[in-house]
Amino acid sequence: MTSLPPVTSLATANDETIKSVLDLLFEPSEDLHVLAIPAIHDSPFFASYTALIEHVGALMFQLAQSSSSPDARAKLHGILGSHPRLGEKKVDSAQSRAEQAHLNAPGSSGDKEEEAAKLKALNEEYEARFPGLRYVVFVNGRSRPVVMQNMRERIDRGDIRAEEQEAIQAMIDIALDRAEKLQTAS
Repeated sequence: MTSLPPVTSLATANDETIKSVLDLLFEPSEDLHVLAIPAIHDSPFFASYTALIEHVGALMFQLAQSSSSPDARAKLHGILGSHPRLGEKKVDSAQSRAEQAHLNAPGSSGDKEEEAAKLKALNEEYEARFPGLRYVVFVNGRSRPVVMQNMRERIDRGDIRAEEQEAIQAMIDIALDRAEKLQTAS
């Protein structure tokens, strides 16, 4: 699926259709499927993809609030960890590939290699600092140095609860942007 069905059809759609929509908007995540699909079926209907995405975001924020439970934290981290690492060579999601493409913008190959090595080291440091999480940010055209500065600040802050909140908000922002692009393309 490379386009979105009418959002009003989701309340009665089969689980595979809803999974495909969630995978396009967020990233493939079994934990997100388990969290969101029953809630989508239980809702009478969503008037817009914005409403759907905000509803799924609210579910993730609720999960973060109950994250004193090891099961809830594992589910939340499974969802947040579904995003590919920034700067990775192999990115499965076409949406993530497109969103990260400008991070590999033209520059001298030496500069690109040095920045790629720094980004790889930051990803490793981030994941060591916040076990179970991946750095998630709505890149939205920002340059690699700006994104890496944000990553450094978040690592230095060292607050996993704040990190969970930022990652959830980033996933919502990314999903809203994807929905707009996918609806425009259809």
